[in-house]
Amino acid sequence: MSEQTVSRPAGATRTGSASSRSAPARSRGSVVKWVLIAALLGFLLVFPLYFDEFWLRTGFAVFGAAIGAIGLNLLVGTTGQLSLAHAFFLAVGAVSYSYISGESGGLGTRAGIEGLGLPPVVGMVVGVLLAGLAGLVFSPIAARLRGIYLGVASLGLVFIGVHVINTWTPVTGGFNGRAAPEFSLFGFTFGNSDPQLWVLGVPFREAERLWYLGLVLALAAYVFARNLLRSRPGRALQTLRDSEVAASVMGVNVQAYKARVFLVSSMYAGLSGVLYALSIGSIAPESFTLVVSIQYLAMIVLGGLGSVGGAALGALFVTALPLLFQQYADVLPLVSAPGQGGISAGFAARFLYGAAIILIVLFEPAGLAGIAQRLTSRFRRGRAPAHGGVTTPPPEQPGSAPTPSDRPAQGSDTR
Repeated sequence: MSEQTVSRPAGATRTGSASSRSAPARSRGSVVKWVLIAALLGFLLVFPLYFDEFWLRTGFAVFGAAIGAIGLNLLVGTTGQLSLAHAFFLAVGAVSYSYISGESGGLGTRAGIEGLGLPPVVGMVVGVLLAGLAGLVFSPIAARLRGIYLGVASLGLVFIGVHVINTWTPVTGGFNGRAAPEFSLFGFTFGNSDPQLWVLGVPFREAERLWYLGLVLALAAYVFARNLLRSRPGRALQTLRDSEVAASVMGVNVQAYKARVFLVSSMYAGLSGVLYALSIGSIAPESFTLVVSIQYLAMIVLGGLGSVGGAALGALFVTALPLLFQQYADVLPLVSAPGQGGISAGFAARFLYGAAIILIVLFEPAGLAGIAQRLTSRFRRGRAPAHGGVTTPPPEQPGSAPTPSDRPAQGSDTR
């Protein structure tokens, strides 16, 4: 009896010591994480002071695509609803912004173009709301379909959108499209002038101003999505992805949550469409075809389904790659500038991220986010023994009474 009494405190002491030693390691890992986040934000804030217009406009395009990818990931990655209609909701946001904030009239074939001439911030807000409304209208259909049937049904929206943009000339500009008005906020324009702006000797023109606009909106979209997934509605959406029957048994209103996630995802797409119009400076029917929807699916698959940060990484890869190929086509092998022989920059980029999708699906289904998480876990495991690992208990002495079972042997969760 005395030996059994001695063995219990020994095991308890080892467990307590291990947990107390691992606590500083976890706290140090959290500190490192926040230091890296602060360093990244600092780098993004000073980026316009050191890089030229090409990189700033590429970054603004990435910010807009990241917003749309995060919205699609909420729908496909988190809830498990396949949608090919993302290009349609982008078009709703872009066209609404250009019409509401644009001016009527023009030269030649553009003389019949109409516009309300309202402040651009109003056009942005209304464009986001109209895109959300379009998603809400489609949500009853989405609530009754799933899988490939939902994908085919949503595909019809893309064809409808392209037809409307081509034929509704007074609003959309028709086949030739229409110019997107410059963005302004409370009298401050995001153009090349009015007002003249200099920061640390660097002129802040349209590219620099749009960079900060895109950065703020992308961060807001990222934080909102992360908080949504951590909340009770976010957990309900993840339950829908795993099993609609189980979610219904647990009290989740399946149709209502499907409608809500379509609303939120469409609003993300509408905001992405507005930023796309500002990035290109105009809208046209070929900007919102099925290829665009497939590109957004590529973003979330590459980044990692269900990961907000992964969607942003996928948007960076898919959006920036064609632009980089175009910029450096003269020095890259097998890549040529437009109008010359060889593979064009756009096709080369598609081949590359197409191959990346195949490799991701085969070897790392969690995407770029899964790779980053694996590297982080290895780093933490490599540092843990230096700060205190779990000591191996000494072998049991012959003839001693058996020690009680620990918690995992009694059926507790070991995760």
